[in-house]
Amino acid sequence: MTAHPDDGTRFDAAVAELRETAFRADITVREIATPQGLAPYAIALAADVRPGPDGESVYGTGRFVLLHDPSAPSAWGGEWRIVLFAQAPLEPEIGTDPLLADVTWSWLVDALESRNAIHHSASGTSTKTLSKGFGGLAVEGDGAQIELRASWTPEGPFRPHVEAWAELVGMLAGLPPGSEGIAVIGARKAARD
Repeated sequence: MTAHPDDGTRFDAAVAELRETAFRADITVREIATPQGLAPYAIALAADVRPGPDGESVYGTGRFVLLHDPSAPSAWGGEWRIVLFAQAPLEPEIGTDPLLADVTWSWLVDALESRNAIHHSASGTSTKTLSKGFGGLAVEGDGAQIELRASWTPEGPFRPHVEAWAELVGMLAGLPPGSEGIAVIGARKAARD
């Protein structure tokens, strides 16, 4: 399918909407390089929860990619697709919770619903990882991590979708909504440093 001149204009409007989104002060969001070959148009954002002086976060990170393909791939069910990634370290006891993966997915669903981020064709995986250091890494002890990868086809404005993603990143890092300026308890990676 040949690209129509309005396709770039529509995508530029979507990008402007994302760039105008205000995020909570303890989550730093920046544009990053987009994955190549996924769609004719794409923008990618990265989020870090309370990053340190080196720009790295010991609490959690995330990625948000908005894709636009005027050919409306059948797997998407539309011309737009959002792909996200969010991860955070956990205390090992939390990582063993059998409902952790389900709760993580439900946080995404709740964040989308609370912002009326209309969507369809959602899919994803929630992965929990437990680790134990040996040899030179034994001092790191036991660790755990939660990771969510998801995608869906958005309808309507894009701002509610990126706001829901930022809320999810914060929730995984232990920052409930409205908790700016409150200390994060139990960030596992911080204890290892």
